[in-house]
Amino acid sequence: MYHLATMAPPIQRIKIPLSRDQIMLLMAAINEIFLGIDIYLAHSISGTIVPYEWIPIIFGPVAGAVLLVAGLIAIKQRETATILATLVLLGSIIVGVLGAYFHLERAALPAGPEGESLTVRLLVWGPPVLGPLMFAMTGLLGISAAWVEDPPDSGRLRLLFGRTLRLPLPKTRAYFLIVSLGSLATVLSAVLDHARTGYENGWLWIPTVVGVFATVVAATMGAIERPTRSDLWTYTVAMLLMILTGVVGAALHVDDNLTSRGAFVAERFIRGAPFLAPLLFANLGSLGLFVLLDPRSETLRDES
Repeated sequence: MYHLATMAPPIQRIKIPLSRDQIMLLMAAINEIFLGIDIYLAHSISGTIVPYEWIPIIFGPVAGAVLLVAGLIAIKQRETATILATLVLLGSIIVGVLGAYFHLERAALPAGPEGESLTVRLLVWGPPVLGPLMFAMTGLLGISAAWVEDPPDSGRLRLLFGRTLRLPLPKTRAYFLIVSLGSLATVLSAVLDHARTGYENGWLWIPTVVGVFATVVAATMGAIERPTRSDLWTYTVAMLLMILTGVVGAALHVDDNLTSRGAFVAERFIRGAPFLAPLLFANLGSLGLFVLLDPRSETLRDES
């Protein structure tokens, strides 16, 4: 179901050069690159990056570059590109899960009293446990986009050698749920980060409210088999609020890191408010809007 055309029927006359799956894979590649940059800045706070901390820093840009190459290969050899992209994205899931485990391990006090080895305070001031899971979400998103769904919204994926795989949900509904999970991880990360300030600034509640709203709306869309136009508009508003929150948040973080005279000091950007973190809201909002595009893959569009 072409949700964007349901909201605005004339949109069907506009030819978009890239399919929804191609756009999602491009977003996955961009996400991998920026995750590597963001983690480099985060790991630089300690002043010394230990060997294993370089893994996500190096993996992110390399994975993003390989995904871009896979996109070029897909023009003539879709199956080869799909296999290559899937291997990279599986690696992204592994890096994300292991990163979350290592962060959780560092935030805990194994020798602490019973019931106090892991507390909310430790989660607030320890390494961001949910941050690495964005690698896993990106991997899940990319794998969902890599394989062709035929027919659209059937939940049946084309595999190699003429085989197919039936999924419990159509790809569009799966995308909605992935956006919901990503929004949930993003808002929880923001809550833990802002908790360090004690929420003294009331404006810090805005990303929390917007993030929870987007999470619930996206999850609801994933549960609805045939959303109405009003459902789609509610979802669109939620995603636009995510984008607005991310852009404004990034601007405020940058402003907070500047000196009183507006001068740029690199050290303040490394140790101060994470200026890339709010853009995760904008990132999830953009992904959410792309879900509304034509569900047909580029191969099916060419065949029709």
